[in-house]
Amino acid sequence: MLDPSSSEEESDGIVEEESKEVTAPQAGSRISPSRTSESSGGLAPSSGGRNSARPTSPSPSAASEQEKEEVEKLQREEEERKKKLQLYVFVMRCVAYPFNAKQPTDMARRQQKITKQQLQQTKDRFQAFLNGDTQIVADEAFINAVQSYYEVFLKSDRVAKMVQSGGFSANDCREVFKRHIEKRVRSLPEIDGLSKETVLSSWMAKFDTIYRGDEDPRKAQQRMTASAASELILSKDQLYEMFQNILGIKKFEHQLLYQACQLDNLDEQAAQIRRELDGRLQMADQIARGGKFPKFVSKEMEAMYIEELKSSVNQLMANLESMPVSKGGEFKLQKLKRGHNTSIIDMGQEDENTLSKSDVVLSFTLEVVIMEVQGLKSLAPNRIVYCTMEVEGGEKLQTDQAEASKPTWGTQGDFTTTHPLPAVKVKLFTESTGVLALEDKELGRVVLHPTPNSPKQSELHKMTLTKACPDHDLKIKLAIRMDKPQNMKHSGYLWAFGKNVWKRWKKRFFVLVQVSQYTFAMCSYREKKSEPQELLQLDGYTVDYTDPQPGLDGGRAFFNAVKEGDTVIFASDDEQDRILWVQAMYRATGQSHKPVPPTQVQKLNSKGGASAQMDAPISQFYADRAQKHGMDEFISANPCSFDHASLFQMVQRLTLDHRLNDTFCCLGWFSPGQVFVLDEYCARNGVRGCHRHLCYLRDLLERADNGAMIDPTLLHYSFAFCASHVHGNRPDGLSTVKVDEKERFEEIKERLRVILENQIIHFRYCFPFGRPEGALKATLSLLERVLMKDIVTPVPQEEVKGVIRKCLEQAAQLNYQRITEYAKIEGKKREMYEHPVFCLASQVMDLTILEKGQKDQKDPENAGRLVTPAKKLEETIRLAELVIEVLQQNQEHHAEAFAWWTDLMVEHAENFLALYAVDMDAALEIQSPESWDSFPLFQLLNDFLRTDYHLCNGKFHKHLQDLYAPLVVRYVDLMESSIAQSIHRGFERESWEPVNNGSGTSEDLFWKLDALQTFIRDLHWPEEEFAKHLESRIQLMSSDMIENCVKRTRMAFESKLTKSSRSTDFRISPTICTMFNVMVDAKDQSAKLCAMEMGQEKQYHSQIDDLIEESVKDMIQLLVAKFVVILESVLAKISRYDEGTLFSSFLSFTVKAASKYVDVPKPGMDVADGYVTFVRHSQDMLRDKVNEEVYIERLFDQWYTATMNLLGTWLTERMDQQLHVYQLKILIRIAKKKYRDFRLQGVLDSTLNSKLYETVRNRLTLEEATASVREGGMQGISMKDSDEEDEEDD
Repeated sequence: MLDPSSSEEESDGIVEEESKEVTAPQAGSRISPSRTSESSGGLAPSSGGRNSARPTSPSPSAASEQEKEEVEKLQREEEERKKKLQLYVFVMRCVAYPFNAKQPTDMARRQQKITKQQLQQTKDRFQAFLNGDTQIVADEAFINAVQSYYEVFLKSDRVAKMVQSGGFSANDCREVFKRHIEKRVRSLPEIDGLSKETVLSSWMAKFDTIYRGDEDPRKAQQRMTASAASELILSKDQLYEMFQNILGIKKFEHQLLYQACQLDNLDEQAAQIRRELDGRLQMADQIARGGKFPKFVSKEMEAMYIEELKSSVNQLMANLESMPVSKGGEFKLQKLKRGHNTSIIDMGQEDENTLSKSDVVLSFTLEVVIMEVQGLKSLAPNRIVYCTMEVEGGEKLQTDQAEASKPTWGTQGDFTTTHPLPAVKVKLFTESTGVLALEDKELGRVVLHPTPNSPKQSELHKMTLTKACPDHDLKIKLAIRMDKPQNMKHSGYLWAFGKNVWKRWKKRFFVLVQVSQYTFAMCSYREKKSEPQELLQLDGYTVDYTDPQPGLDGGRAFFNAVKEGDTVIFASDDEQDRILWVQAMYRATGQSHKPVPPTQVQKLNSKGGASAQMDAPISQFYADRAQKHGMDEFISANPCSFDHASLFQMVQRLTLDHRLNDTFCCLGWFSPGQVFVLDEYCARNGVRGCHRHLCYLRDLLERADNGAMIDPTLLHYSFAFCASHVHGNRPDGLSTVKVDEKERFEEIKERLRVILENQIIHFRYCFPFGRPEGALKATLSLLERVLMKDIVTPVPQEEVKGVIRKCLEQAAQLNYQRITEYAKIEGKKREMYEHPVFCLASQVMDLTILEKGQKDQKDPENAGRLVTPAKKLEETIRLAELVIEVLQQNQEHHAEAFAWWTDLMVEHAENFLALYAVDMDAALEIQSPESWDSFPLFQLLNDFLRTDYHLCNGKFHKHLQDLYAPLVVRYVDLMESSIAQSIHRGFERESWEPVNNGSGTSEDLFWKLDALQTFIRDLHWPEEEFAKHLESRIQLMSSDMIENCVKRTRMAFESKLTKSSRSTDFRISPTICTMFNVMVDAKDQSAKLCAMEMGQEKQYHSQIDDLIEESVKDMIQLLVAKFVVILESVLAKISRYDEGTLFSSFLSFTVKAASKYVDVPKPGMDVADGYVTFVRHSQDMLRDKVNEEVYIERLFDQWYTATMNLLGTWLTERMDQQLHVYQLKILIRIAKKKYRDFRLQGVLDSTLNSKLYETVRNRLTLEEATASVREGGMQGISMKDSDEEDEEDD
C-alpha cells in the first residue's frame, strides 16, 4: 500500500506514464484514458473498424455484428468501471472522516478456514500416525480413538463438502475430536493417581501434535496472531487497500483520487460532509415541493417520509457537531450552548445564531530558541552575559550564563499565549561588577511579533542598544516557532472592506476560527489582544474569486464573501495566499458552489497557462492531475444526485464476495472493518436499514443456494430487522414502509422458508457432526420466526411442529437413500478388491461400479437373482451398522438442537428404521429355515435399541421382536433335542478318558449348555416376560441335562467297579477319577447353569445339587466298599494261620524245617507290602486326578474308618486266640502304614485316633509282647515307631 502523500518523484513518474496514454484524442474513444496499457490496445471502436476488414470473410454482416457486440461489451465494462470508481470515492470519504460508526470490537473472532489441500494434508498426517511413521508415543486406547476419528470423521464425504462450502475451521476439527474422545475416556477404568481430566488433556495435546505435523508452532502462532489482529481492527490504509481489492481499483487511481479529494485534510472532509448534508436537506425540500414520493404502503407516510429525511440529516449534523475539530488534536473546541446547537441544525433560523467575541478562544504554543549573539566586542572576554525572554503578559525565562568571548546558548523557552499577534521580548544582560550595583546591566533588546505563518528557522535580528552598550552592530540569532491551534483554520494579513464590519479598507491580521463543526468566523486581531477586534460569522455566506475593485488601493488578488444584503471584499498580496484563503473559507461556509481560480480558467482557455499557475498550491496541482486523467467527474460529483441504494447494494455484494473468499471461516459475517465502512456509508448517504438488510439477505441466500455455508444466526438477525420494519416496529427509527420493501420482504421470506426447510431435510449434510456449532438450533429458531405472520403473534406450536415433522420425514427418506447408496458402492468395491481379476486402479474400478449399477437399475430382477441369501444377509448386517451409526451421530451431534422437538426426532428415527425394516424383512424372508446366521443382526440392532430410552420397545423394536421370537423358540427346541441326543450317544461310546475337567461327553454337554445360555443372555431380550420365560426354560433344560449326565456317570462308575479286581492288584484307574471329576464339574456347572438370577430362589440348582451329592455319596460308598473287599481278601489269606487249625500247624512245621537248610522268605510280608502299595497308589491317584478336595477327604475318612472297623472286627473275632507271628507281623505293618499314610493325606487326628484304632493298636502291642517272649523276637517288626521303618518306607 503506497502512502497517500507519495513523493514527487513517484508522482512525476505516474504523470509521465499517464501522459503517454492521453495522446491521440482524435480516436474518439469512449473509454477513459486512465485504463492501463494491458487493455488499451484495441479499445477504440474506430481503429478496430479500419483494421478488421478481411476480403475472404464470407459474411461481412456477421463480422460487424461481432464487432458491435464487442463494443457494447467494452461499453458495459467501462460503465461498470466508472460506477466502481465513483463508489470508491464515496467509500474513501467514509474511511477518511467517519463520524457515525466505529469498528466494532465485540464481534466473535473468526477461525482460519480449512481448504481442500489442508484437509488432505491433515488426513496424511493422521494416516502417518496410524502407520507408525511418527515419533508420537501413544497407548492402544488413544490409537483406537484416532483410528475411529480418521475413519468416521476425516474421511467423511460430508466433511469434504463442508470444506468446499467454506464453513470448516481447524477449531471444528479439534472440537469434534474432543467430543469424540470424551465418552471413550469416561468409560475407561479408574487409575490411581491419574484423573480422567489429565487423560483428556494429554490426548488433546497429542492430537494437536499430530494435527500440526512438522510445522513450527511459533510460526503458526505468529501467523494466527497477525491474522487475528487484522480480523479485529484495521487502519485507514488497510481499509483503503481492502476496498481497492473489493472494487478492483488500481493503485495509481487510488493515489490520484486520494490526493485530489484531499483525504488527508480533515477540514476538507468535514466541509464535504456539511455540503452533502445541506444537499440532502435541499433534496428533501424538492421532494416535498414536487411530490415525487416513493410508493408507500399508505398515503399518510409521505409526510412522515420528509420528516424522516430531515430527522436523519439533523441526527448526522448532531453527530458531526459532537466531533472534535480535528481527531487527535490537543485543543478542545468550545461547545456552543444547546440553544445555539439547535439553531445551527435548523438552517432556516439565523437570528439566534450570533457569536460573541468571548465565544472565540485561541491558544498558542511558542518555542523561543536563543542561539548566539554577534558583534559583542566592548566587554572583556571573561565577562558573564546571559539573555532573558518573555511573551508579553507571561512569565520571564533566562538562559544559562556564558562568557562574552563566546556568547552561545541554544536554550529553548516554551510559552503559552492567547494572543494571535503576541509580542516576544528578548534582552541581553551582563553582570554588574560594581559593589553597590543591585541589578545587572542591560546591553540590548529585540521585540518580535511572530505569527503561525512566520518562518520556523533561526534568523539574525538587530538589537536595540542601550546607553551602557558601546557596540553599534549587535545582533542576536534566534528562532521562534508558533504552533497553529486545531481550531484555527487559516491566518494572515488581508485587506478588507465591508458594510457592517471592517468599514474601512485597511490591512488587518485575520484568523479563520472554527468554533464548532457548523460555526466558523473570520476574526481580525490587533497586537497583544486575545479577543478579536471584529468578527464575521460565515454562516450563509458564499466565497468566490473576484476581479480587482476600482477605488481600492492595496492588495493584489481579490475575493469576496457574499450574502443577501451584505458583501465583504478581501484582498491578499499574492495569488497563492488568495487560493489558500478561498479554499479555507469554502470549506467553512459549506456552500455548494466550488470556486474556480482564475489561473485554472486561463489554463483551460489557453495552452500556455503554466506561467500563470506558478502561484497555485499543491492541492490545485493534484486537482489538475485528476482532471487530466478523467477523475474530476468522480471527485466533483454531487453525492446527493446518486442512487445510493443501488450503489450500496453493489458494494455490499462485492464486499460479501471478498469476505467469503478470504482465509477466514466467516459464514457470511463481515469483518469489523467492513462492518464499519458499510455502517458509515449507510448513515452518511441515507441508505435505509431495511433496504440494506433485504439486499444482504438476498445475497446471503444466493450464496447459500450455491453451496456456501451461511450462519443462520446472521440470517435471523437481518430477517428480524426487516420483519420489524415491515410490520411497523421502527428498528432504525423509520416508520415509513415502501411498497417495494414489503414486496421484497415477502419474496425473501418465502425463499428463506424454502431454504430453511431444505436445510432441515439435509441437516446431516448441511450441519455435519453438529458443525458449525449451534447452527442447526439457530436454523430451527429462524424457521419458527419465519413462520410467524407478524412480529407480535407467535405461531402456533402445532403448526411449527407440523412443518418440522414433514421435514424430518423427508430427512429420514433422504438419509436412508444416501446410506443405501453408500453401502452398495462400498460392497461392490469390496467385492472387486477381493476378486483376483480386478486389480486395476481405483478410477477404473469406480467406472466399473457405475456401469454395474446402471445395469442393475435396467434389470433389477437379474440383479436380485445374482445375490445369494448369505450375501444378502451380510449386506443387511452392514446396512444395519450404518443405520446405527447414523442414529448415534444424530443423537450425539444433533439431538441438542432438537431439544424442543424430542418426540419429532423419535418419529424421525422410527421412520428411518421403518425404511430399513423393509430391506431387513426382505433379507430374512429368503433365509433358510435351518439357518441361524441372522441372529447377529438381531443382537446388533437390539443392543443399540435397548440402550436408547426413546427407541426401546418402540415400533421398530417390537417388530424386530415379533420377527425373532419364533426363531429363538425354535432354536432352543432344536438345541434341546440335539443336546439330549448327544448325551445319549456320547455316554454309550464314552471311553472316560480325562478331557479338561471331565470326560469328552460331559465337556461337550456343559459347553453346549453354556453356549446356549450365553446366546440367550447375549440376546438381551427387551420384553421382560418373554425374557424370563427363556431364562426359566434354559434353567430347566440345563437341570434335566445335568441330571441325566450325573445318573449315567454313576451307573458307569458302578459298572466299572463291579468289573474290577478284588485283590491288591486293583488299581484306581484314570477313568474312575474322570467319573469323579464329571461329578465335580457337574456341581460347578449346575451352580452356573441352573441358578436363577435377580435375587430369586435357586430352585433348579437345589434339586440338581441334591442329586449330585447323593450320587457322589453313593460313588464314595461303592469305592470304599471296594477297598474293604480288597482288605477282606488280605485278611482271608492270613486267616489260614489262625491258632488251632491243621493248616496253621503244617505251615509252621514246614517253615521251621526248611529254614535249617535254606533261607526261607518271611511268610506274609509280600501280602502286607502288596496291600500297602495298593493303598498308596490309590491315594496318590485320587489325590492327583480328582479335582475336588472335599470329596477326597470324605473318601479317605470313610476308607480309613471302614478298614479300621474291618481290622477291629477281625481281631475281635480272635479275642480268645493268640495271633500267629506271621499274622501279627502283617497286621502290624498294615496298621502302622495305614495310619501313617492317611495322616500324611490329611485325615484328621480325631478320625485317625479313634477308639477302634486304639483297640487295634493295644491288641497288636500286646500280641507283639507275647510273641517276643515266646518266639524270641519279631525280627524288627514292632508297633513302636523307629527310624529304620521310616527308611524302609522311603
